[in-house]
Amino acid sequence: MTLYFLIKYLHLLGAIAILGTGTGIAFFMLMAHWSRDPAFIARTAATVVIADMLFTLSAVILQPVTGGWLMVLSGVAVAERWLATSLGLYLVAGLFWIPVIFMQIEMRNLAQMAAAQQQPLPPRYFALFRRWFVFGIPGFGSVMIILWLMIAKPQF
Repeated sequence: MTLYFLIKYLHLLGAIAILGTGTGIAFFMLMAHWSRDPAFIARTAATVVIADMLFTLSAVILQPVTGGWLMVLSGVAVAERWLATSLGLYLVAGLFWIPVIFMQIEMRNLAQMAAAQQQPLPPRYFALFRRWFVFGIPGFGSVMIILWLMIAKPQF
């Protein structure tokens, strides 16, 4: 096994973790939201926050490290358009993902308070959920395009 193969393998694992965790988080948050049950939403959002911090954050840190190492090992220049585009989209994904973490924490807290007080979810929760959903589209979409660019490496 070469060093390049090992680093590429770690890079691919990071991409899988970002996509898999993102998909799972979106699914479970959506299912909890549709229940309209504050206690269920609070438990789900609490787990989602942990998963985002444990899996997504680890992968988000791993990706530029392994990607940079792959660039050095393969001699690929940042000036290659597919790579420059990927890096730009990585920044876009991050700019949408960081606020999402804080939204998830606030949605969790609002659901916990509603459950503890046996009250319905407040309007702020629904506003945050809509924003969370909207932010997920460019954030997750950017990651999907990056994955395609990594595989296809188009010469445009």
